[in-house]
Amino acid sequence: MEILPQDISTKQLHAYLLGSIAPRPICFASTIDSEGNANLSPFSFFNVFGSKPPICIFSPARRVRDNTIKDTLENVIATKEVVINVVSYDMVQQMSLSSCEYPKGTDEFTKSGFTPVASTLVKPFRVKESPVSLECKVLEVKSMGDEGGAANLIICEVVKMHINDRILDEQLQIDPHKIDLVARMGMDYYCRASGESVFEVPKPNLKLGVGIDQLPLHIRQSDVLSGNDLGLLGNSTSIPVVADMQNDERLIEILKDYRSEPSTLKNALHTYAKELLAKGKVEEAWQVLLSGEG
Repeated sequence: MEILPQDISTKQLHAYLLGSIAPRPICFASTIDSEGNANLSPFSFFNVFGSKPPICIFSPARRVRDNTIKDTLENVIATKEVVINVVSYDMVQQMSLSSCEYPKGTDEFTKSGFTPVASTLVKPFRVKESPVSLECKVLEVKSMGDEGGAANLIICEVVKMHINDRILDEQLQIDPHKIDLVARMGMDYYCRASGESVFEVPKPNLKLGVGIDQLPLHIRQSDVLSGNDLGLLGNSTSIPVVADMQNDERLIEILKDYRSEPSTLKNALHTYAKELLAKGKVEEAWQVLLSGEG
């Protein structure tokens, strides 16, 4: 499928964009209007864009169906303040309820059962149930158009963070399993970022990795190893020399059973190496792969 944005409806394009650019973090925005009435609404056009100064941007886009704007946008323009609350799994259904388009002036804290907590540097309330809340000053509101679906970029500077101690690990860092965040997908789907869904990808070495292009040809053109597997090998700072693997009984068995069958031997070695890579044992995987050479 190939799509030119101007060739389909905004509604269709919106669905394709949200389905493909995901999961997206959720900005659960608390604002007040010029009369002090509280408003609470979630937005998934959201991310952090710097740390000095700490900048967050979210976008209450113009409604596609009738080209109207949302209360959050009106409030932010009027007061220049917002609290961004993150959304954990145990509050996602209440968060969804708050997204109902209640009449202007309705307190979504009350409707959705959340507890308002006074902020210290801005006027909008924080959400007590949120594991992290960011008090923000609005630096700029940038309109990207005047038709339904157009973005309104709300550029905020974080002036104070509130982090619940229960989500911290022993090093006082945020534990991804304890914070248990959710993110927005396309249609009615969400993603829970905890448990087996969370995995580590080591940052590239400070020294340059050899790169996939420098891997031996039989590894680079493997029918067994995936792009992720090759990426792990390519991040090695050098291609190791073959070491003595006499204590690896499985490797010894593979070499013994398939020595006279080069193609089968290669697949067996690559399959074993793939299992080792899945366990983070890169050096051992290298030795298995190199043992079939010569």
